[in-house]
Amino acid sequence: MKINIKTTSVELSPAIHDYLNKKVAAFEKLISKDDESAAINVILAKISRHHQKGDIFKIEMNLHISGKVFQASSEGEDLYSVMDIVKDEIVKELKTYKDKKVSLIKRGGSKIKNSLKGISKN
Repeated sequence: MKINIKTTSVELSPAIHDYLNKKVAAFEKLISKDDESAAINVILAKISRHHQKGDIFKIEMNLHISGKVFQASSEGEDLYSVMDIVKDEIVKELKTYKDKKVSLIKRGGSKIKNSLKGISKN
């Protein structure tokens, strides 16, 4: 899987890069290993909206898998917790997509089986 990282007003330290790679590894479990078109675009930014104190971080992830795009973004004061939230959202979307795909195949197989038996359920 190709990983593209863009940062705005944030220095990409080795610790942040390693943590991000660990989060992206969770996606690889749900993506077919045959899919070479898989790519993820990550945008890390420190937002300045004239806050009184503290930093606000924004993370946006776009996962592209064979024509399908999964997107999530979040804002918060802790960079690592925001990464966790975004990762969880994309994992949830991936699981839902995968479940829909499997259930569609099962429903199609069930209809074929019933029609072969001579019992057609509509």
